[in-house]
Amino acid sequence: MGEENLPEKPVEKPVKHIPGYISFFIGGGAGILARCVVHPADLVKTRMQLEPKIAGDGGLKSLIIRIVAKDGVFGLYAGISAALFRQATYTTARFGIFNLMFDYYRDKYGMPGFGTKLALGLISGGLSAFVGNPGEVVLVRMTADGQLPPDQRRNYTNVIDAISRMIREEGVSALWRGTMSTVVRAMIVNASQLSTYVQAREMLQPKIGEGLLLHVLASMVAGLVSSVASLPIDIVKTRVQNAREGTSEWSIFLNIIKYEGPLALWHGFIPTFAKIAPHTVLTFVFFEKLVTLYHMMDSRTAKR
Repeated sequence: MGEENLPEKPVEKPVKHIPGYISFFIGGGAGILARCVVHPADLVKTRMQLEPKIAGDGGLKSLIIRIVAKDGVFGLYAGISAALFRQATYTTARFGIFNLMFDYYRDKYGMPGFGTKLALGLISGGLSAFVGNPGEVVLVRMTADGQLPPDQRRNYTNVIDAISRMIREEGVSALWRGTMSTVVRAMIVNASQLSTYVQAREMLQPKIGEGLLLHVLASMVAGLVSSVASLPIDIVKTRVQNAREGTSEWSIFLNIIKYEGPLALWHGFIPTFAKIAPHTVLTFVFFEKLVTLYHMMDSRTAKR
């Protein structure tokens, strides 16, 4: 049989990547939009982590009622400026770095396996956490402030006020308090969340096709895995960053085990999952929609 009779091989279209700097903006924008929705759940989670015996005082429902009765509905949005600042730094960096490395690896070696995705998540999480640690410290303090006695509150008015006062009163190093636990937590969250999302998306797509349902289901899987994996280090990080004097992560970890029991490391799992699950879903859904929007705008520009 002559070569002229052989079926033509399909021409593989090159994967069209989003420019690196756009990937950073899209990741940060998706995180900011998602944060506006889930901030109340994160505030409740933070206060539960700082008040270990809250379960014996009516638990989650009692805490929410106390917050609203004391500060009104807007009390659930205490520290929102710090939360958005954190998204603008940490989330922007983690999505941008992960996608840059993912695209580079795919172009050079082919689609990465799950182990490689975990490694990419670990690296991007660690780097972005160091960049975003100031926002993390301020967020913890501002969301926890309303729980303190009036004479012990810091009363930061916004994220700029908080950062300037911390530098003036405690030194620049205070902005990187708890960096080790922040980095470890971010590595765990990124490795479990981003890699699980990409993996779940690849596994589910042939069965349910592309679309919103795919993004939501893959995000729910990623949110559950990252909640279970990250909560213990998140509790340690929260207590370190809220402390008025430097306290080591290891000593706090041992004290929790000794005085509260191992299960205390998952204290506040419900509000944590209530925050991480929808935040993960919304972040990835917003991310996918922003990517689609970018491609639409890019194609229209190319046709002109």
